[in-house]
Amino acid sequence: MGVLENKARARVFYKYLSKVYDEINPFVWNETMRAEALSLFDIGEDDRVLDVGCGTGFGTEGLLEHTERVHGIDQSAHQLEQAYAKFGRSGPVKFYRGDAERLPFADDVFDAVWSSGSIEYWPDPVATLREFRRVVKPGGNVLVVGPDAPKSTLFGRLADAIMLFYDEAEADRMFDAADLDVVEHRIQQAKPGSPRAITTLARAPE
Repeated sequence: MGVLENKARARVFYKYLSKVYDEINPFVWNETMRAEALSLFDIGEDDRVLDVGCGTGFGTEGLLEHTERVHGIDQSAHQLEQAYAKFGRSGPVKFYRGDAERLPFADDVFDAVWSSGSIEYWPDPVATLREFRRVVKPGGNVLVVGPDAPKSTLFGRLADAIMLFYDEAEADRMFDAADLDVVEHRIQQAKPGSPRAITTLARAPE
């Protein structure tokens, strides 16, 4: 397990990162990449969508371009404070502070689940994906964006010592174990030489 896959360490990490997150984030996950992922996600204006690991609300902003029924959850109070500053505490998004492995929602209540830039911090990705499977309606889309595994073995070991990096084969294994059917993987990159993201679209069985 990587250093930042520990929840307490991740909370401390984001206590400080939250102050500059929106300035740093575009170097690895920008609006163009988000738009491409949203086109893959394919949600409708009446869909109720959950944004897991919503952070400061970068993904949330994109979701609001497609539906007004957005809910966001994050374990970091500091990240959520940044989100509240953008959207307000009684604005268009209902935010929750909570654990992705124990989502505070009933079964089958969301039309789709989105998570960008969060899976790399989950101590147990399969358990979290099973929670996605539980709260999404049958046939609902689940889209997860995470860091693509480095091609260099040495850099890969260093990266894994910090947090989760994974490839398409590992994504297939995790989603299958969570009873989610993978539809497509897409590798995204802000610019040549920048870190790659692996975007996975999956679907809950009917």
